Formats: sequence, C-alpha cells, structure tokens
Amino acid sequence: MTEDQIVAGLSRWVETESPSSDAAGVDAMMDLVVAEASAVPAIGIERVPGRDGLGGSVVLRTGPANEAGSILVLSHLDTVHPLGTLAGDLPLRRVGDRLYGPGIFDMKGGAYLAFQAFLSAARTGSGSHPLVMLFTPDEEIGSPTTRSLIEDLGREAAYALVTEPARDGGRCVTARKGVGRFDVEVEGRPSHSGTRHEDGRSAIREAALQITAVEGMTDYERGVTTSVGLVSGGTAANVVPQFCRFSVDLRVETPEEGVALTRAILGLAPIGPDVAVRVSGGMNRPPYERSRAIADLFGQARALAASVGIDLAEAPRTGGGSDGNFTAALGVPTLDGIGVEGDGAHTLEEYALVSCFVPRLRLMKALLTGLA
Repeated sequence: MTEDQIVAGLSRWVETESPSSDAAGVDAMMDLVVAEASAVPAIGIERVPGRDGLGGSVVLRTGPANEAGSILVLSHLDTVHPLGTLAGDLPLRRVGDRLYGPGIFDMKGGAYLAFQAFLSAARTGSGSHPLVMLFTPDEEIGSPTTRSLIEDLGREAAYALVTEPARDGGRCVTARKGVGRFDVEVEGRPSHSGTRHEDGRSAIREAALQITAVEGMTDYERGVTTSVGLVSGGTAANVVPQFCRFSVDLRVETPEEGVALTRAILGLAPIGPDVAVRVSGGMNRPPYERSRAIADLFGQARALAASVGIDLAEAPRTGGGSDGNFTAALGVPTLDGIGVEGDGAHTLEEYALVSCFVPRLRLMKALLTGLA
C-alpha cells in the first residue's frame, strides 16, 4: 500500500466515531472490518455479540492449519473521545506530517496497519503460524466484557502482538505496570449546616482524609502510584453531606505489590467517628513483566525489523495498561506498542505521523510472517 492509500483507508476508520460507551459506533467499526475481510476467501470471520450495553468483537483467522501456536494480534476499536469530537474540537485533518483525529494514535492507526498486514498474509499464505486477529470494543474502559475472550485466545497462542501506539522514536513495549481500580463510598450523617452542625458527620470530610491516605500510598521507588481522579458528594451547600464517593487508580510493577496494595485499599477503615467506609474493586490488569521469553521475542522482532530497514528499540516499563497485560500474565510472549508513531493520546491534539505508516506496515508484515 502507498502512503496515500493508507491515509485514505485510515481516514474512513477515524471518521467512524466509536467511543466505548456507544455500541452502535463501535459496531459500525466492526462492520468496516468484516466488510473488507469478507473479500479475502482465506479469512475466517467470527462475530461475538456485545453485552452489558457495549459493542461486539470480531475474530479473524487465517494461515496454515498446523499444530503451531497462533500469532494473536490484539487491537481495540473503541476510543475515549465522545461522539461529536470529530465535528468539534478534533476534526480529521492533515497538517504536514501529522494526521489528526479522535483515536487515530490510540489506536485506530495501529489497528488499521495490522489489519492490512493480516489481509496481506492471508492473500499470500505466507508464514508458519496460524494467525488470529481480535478486535475488541472496550479496552479503554478496562476490557470488562472481553478479558475472558482475550485469555481464551491467548492460551492457544505462541505469541501475542498488541497494536497500541509506539513510544517515542517508534519504540515497542515489553513491560507494563498492573492496573487496579477501586470505588470508595463514604456515608456520614446529614444535618443542617447552620442550626445543627454539631449533629452532622461530613462524608466529604471523611473522604478527604481517606483520599490523603490513599494518595500517600504512592511510592515511586517501588513503582507504586495511587491516584484519585473522580470525586462526587453532597446535596446542597447548607447540608452536612451524608454521602461522598471517589475512585482510586492503582499502578504496580509486580503481582506481589498488587496483592499488598489491594489489601490496603480494600481495608480502608473510618478515620472520623460515626461514619462508614465501603470499598469495592481490585486489580483490573495484572502486571506485564519482561520475561526471558519476551526478551527472546523482542530479539526476533528486532532482527525482522532490521530486515525491512527499521532499527527497533524497546521502551522502559510503561505505567499504562493494555490487553497485553492479560496475555503476558498467562506466560504468552507478548510484544506491545507496535502501532503507529504520534502523540496526544486521549487529548484534543491526538495525531499520528504519516511518515511512519509505510515503515510500520512493513514491520507488521514481517512480524506476522517471519516469527519462528
């Protein structure tokens, strides 16, 4: 494919807005995949219906029918950008080497290129492994409906390739932190803030104390971070609030830290008198650790990249999670961050570098057909 052909095809994907919460938009993206894959007879297509109000998934299969483990390609087609972003603050546009648009960097660009590489491999019949490509609808919200599908396909895989964005300079990812998500609900006692203030027990005050305790669990030396990103509570300015809720984001480097911090957060106890604290949640994504098998996979990938003129490097462990966390935790050698170069993920300045499209497509073709 030429650069212009990639830009045209990817633009159609970006113009189909697909926030995680919009099942119709995500399913429209899946329709685009199925329509193009249907034109290649060597590809088997399975549609997995969505549930819990989310869109469905698509599983594509091709390659030799042998006993070798598959190469599993993981791509998500949901984005964080709400409907209307394309017509508003982040229109599809090209400015020099940058192609802007909602979800183009994270991760429609990488998904599109991997799909084209998959189609090419199916047409030529090259490669020694069966190929499986999974498109999911819910990665941006923690993969609540697709984790089991990812893990089922992962158990049959020799390798997993994840088309999340490349890191600075086109570097791939060989390790990620684990991710925990928790919801905390505090209940106090309401009262009139002017006439009966002493009778009240402020849930917001208690939540503030709990948030300070949770944020204090951050330990950069151990690679542990805790963050409270959402808080809600209270009913009126003149009422001592009965309820307050907040969410906790946890990132850890090792399974042991995940267990310890999960225990600590779930064990939050009231600090003030006459209040109740209830905590739910747990580890959403296990840590993705750089094993010997992953190091060997990266060595293969680096050699294949060199054969198509790319000097592939790996990034340090990243704090963000992906569906690669699930396959890596199963012991499947997993290479992540093989998507497009660019910047601005999850922002209104999200873009992909057009100049990387053809080289990254060559890399993906080499990985799909050249891994031993």
